[in-house]
Amino acid sequence: MSAVERLGLALLHRIDPERAHGLSLLALRSGLAPLPGPVDLPRLHTTLAGMALPNPVGLAAGYDKNAEAVAPLSRAGFGFIEVGAATPLAQPGNAKPRLFRLTQDRAAINRFGFNNQGMEAIGARLATRTRGPVPVGLNLGANKTAQNRAADFATVLAHCGPHVDFATVNVSSPNTERLRDLQGREALLALLDRVMEARAALARPIPVFLKIAPDLTAADLEDIVEVALTSRISGIIATNTTISREGLKSASRDQAGGLSGAPLFEKSTRVLAQLSQLTQGLLPLIGVGGVSSAQEAYQKIRAGASAVQLYTAMVYGGISMVPDLARGLDALLARDGYANVSMAVGTGRSDWL
Repeated sequence: MSAVERLGLALLHRIDPERAHGLSLLALRSGLAPLPGPVDLPRLHTTLAGMALPNPVGLAAGYDKNAEAVAPLSRAGFGFIEVGAATPLAQPGNAKPRLFRLTQDRAAINRFGFNNQGMEAIGARLATRTRGPVPVGLNLGANKTAQNRAADFATVLAHCGPHVDFATVNVSSPNTERLRDLQGREALLALLDRVMEARAALARPIPVFLKIAPDLTAADLEDIVEVALTSRISGIIATNTTISREGLKSASRDQAGGLSGAPLFEKSTRVLAQLSQLTQGLLPLIGVGGVSSAQEAYQKIRAGASAVQLYTAMVYGGISMVPDLARGLDALLARDGYANVSMAVGTGRSDWL
């Protein structure tokens, strides 16, 4: 990390977290952040649900909610990025304050509640983006006041699907009341049937992923895998934030919302490994939760992830950590004799079961 970036992070940490979030996006759009381009090393080239990635390190949804910084983020070192979540109608989200730093824990708690400008505004920005080597996906959400939340996911996909490379069904945010109920077997199957119908109607059908919570039982995971295979979605993202607060030290530890960052790493990686065992290579998995180093990205891959995503780690490590992490992953693969990252997927799964 450069001295300038270190100073910038220190200043951002002195102000309200949500305002700092907005300022970091402004810095990206203004060209004030380091943008080396995607890390493009042969050992890191991989394919995810048919998409060619220059590297398997992606940006998780939630950072660029309204697709305002797609171009600079595509040059920040990531191999793929995900924006959103987008809902059919714009909505303000939950009352502020709703984002909290847990500095001692290298974590964050948020209860945003799908605040976004709606699919019309987000879709318009995505429609005018310049397509490049980094796939861009959209996280699909549901309006808090919707009478039929399951229909909202299909609505957003139908509207924005032509302008993105993949989409993610987000039924695992803890910040919209009863949203996680849609992870139940019958509700999830009905929801995904509608989403896949919308996908089939696109002129260019795109991969559709399902993002799940880390707070699920083994039986829940079995049901989700069965539904995922039945509905023929493209893969599973494991995991979203957790409602657990075990072992936290920071003053904001009891705030309501979803916990992300370092404390989530072990929990989310165990869920990932369970999914890897259940799917047996039939579905690609994306590992999310607590990734802040090349070693942790490598652990996710060895637990069964074909690719990883991060977000909260940048609050503490800055955006320059992205290319550093990707290059560090390349070095670990070389150390262990892997000619390509795909060869390492699942090789350490048993360590987490």
